[in-house]
Amino acid sequence: MPTPSPGYSITLRVQAPVGTGTTSTLATAIASVQGAMTALDVVESHPNYMVIDITCDASDVQHADQISTAIAEVPGVTVGKVSDRTFLLHLGGKLEVVPTVPLKHRDDLSRAYTPGVARVCTAIADNPEDVRRLTIKRNTVAVVTDGSAVLGLGNIGAAASIPVMEGKAALFKQFAGVDAWPVCLDTQDPDAIVEIVRALAPVYGGINLEDISAPRCFEIEARLRAILDIPVFHDDQHGTAIVVLAALTNALRVVDKSLADARIVVSGVGAAGHAIIRLLTAQGATNIIGCGRKGILSPDDTADQFRAWIAENTNPGARTGTLRDALVGADVFVGVSAPNILTGDDIATMADKSIVFAMANPVPEVDPVAAGRHATIVATGRSDFPNQINNVLAFPGVFRGLLDAHAVDITDDMLIAAARAIADTVKPSELNATYIVPSVFDAAVAPAVAAAVRDAAGRGSAR
Repeated sequence: MPTPSPGYSITLRVQAPVGTGTTSTLATAIASVQGAMTALDVVESHPNYMVIDITCDASDVQHADQISTAIAEVPGVTVGKVSDRTFLLHLGGKLEVVPTVPLKHRDDLSRAYTPGVARVCTAIADNPEDVRRLTIKRNTVAVVTDGSAVLGLGNIGAAASIPVMEGKAALFKQFAGVDAWPVCLDTQDPDAIVEIVRALAPVYGGINLEDISAPRCFEIEARLRAILDIPVFHDDQHGTAIVVLAALTNALRVVDKSLADARIVVSGVGAAGHAIIRLLTAQGATNIIGCGRKGILSPDDTADQFRAWIAENTNPGARTGTLRDALVGADVFVGVSAPNILTGDDIATMADKSIVFAMANPVPEVDPVAAGRHATIVATGRSDFPNQINNVLAFPGVFRGLLDAHAVDITDDMLIAAARAIADTVKPSELNATYIVPSVFDAAVAPAVAAAVRDAAGRGSAR
């Protein structure tokens, strides 16, 4: 059974008989079905019975039901309301708008709204550059999606994607003080998406594209970058690539190998895989093999221009065959593809001191425990294993730096600078096989990334 997770946390209101063994009996019932009890609070006490709130982590919805049933089967115990804590957290949404100025009396209104606001509007009309200084544009990002490729869920549409985009916006604020807002579009037509984003761009200092399926995401990003004077960042591509480069930089330090010499196999040639291969190449990797569903990409793979670029710029040894064939003797595996496509035996065929980044979520390409029997370093996208490769290490600081620099574009130099900042946040004395990237809660990460991006922007495209 998968490990219980806070993502499937439930709170059960239980009526139970008074007795010294009641709580231990309840704990035993939960443990019997492999639940993880995290809290037990007595909310009412009576001469003959108690009302108790029991909070447990489960592994999925069915497991939560098993926990509830196990508790209900304890003699004398009645289960009342069962609350899903994840749904409770989302009630009413996760965001709100709060004024940054006082609105307590008539004078405040006269300055913040009419008639005083007209003077500020006129100033912007006369000097459009003042919009960055005098409005929310200086600190605001649009999190734009069409809901066509939501992580782990696929094409669920605009409305169903809102909770994910709300969460993304909350992370922007929590980690970098950036005000972000979900812009979930009820269209999957690239022309319509480009035009809508172009039309709403005056409000924002940056555009974060999110969960848009490939290859449409490449076209949408390229077209928006060409027509907008604010940075456009597709996090599924560039955020993932930044954190992979950071993690790989430190992993190679641990195993004493170089990026230029390492043979790297990338499984998955969609948005994330394409960006990872491009950024690793820009940083100096020379021996990358890209693999799709049918195995190693061949030079004549021209399904679209992006796969064609990968086919033309990777696999210098002209290898052929399956993903498993590509892994033989490889130093690094980077997976951004599908669950359970490899075994520990496959990892055993890699070179000595191998590195495995199995990032399919929620189930990795290979079981991390099995991979760890053969690889020196294993990383995943999950929070319940060491070395979590998580985009939250990158995007808040990246946009903080872009906004502060008034950047109008994003370059490879900025992405590489961000990756280097993340990698260098791990001190040499901390670096080891189970700690190649900092914690997502490390308060030093976002400021370091922001400073690195700001400096790189100052050397390039900014105003």
